[in-house]
Amino acid sequence: MVYGAGLRLDKFLWFARLAPSRSHAQDLCESRRLRIDGRVVDRAATLVRAGAVLSWPRGDDVVVVRVEGLPDHRGPYAEARDFYTDLTPGRAAINADATLSSQDALLPEAFALA
Repeated sequence: MVYGAGLRLDKFLWFARLAPSRSHAQDLCESRRLRIDGRVVDRAATLVRAGAVLSWPRGDDVVVVRVEGLPDHRGPYAEARDFYTDLTPGRAAINADATLSSQDALLPEAFALA
């Protein structure tokens, strides 16, 4: 169980640049495909806290990230990358200086930027 300050899940996904827009983050949260610590999420207003593990399907893979901190705004990708750790099995962690195309690799398939 994770305790402490929390942030709306849709805002975290958008602030951490795991979703291209807040409305896409809300849609992902309400799709019942995203999980926090193994529990299905069905509301965008669900609180996420540091230490929580988020997972969602993307194609044949499952993206897994651990929340390391809670951002207070949407900053540049290099800054946003510090708020989570990629735990996806079989994939090397994305470096802070990775290109934008690497950022899209974490996005759910339906929400990937064109």
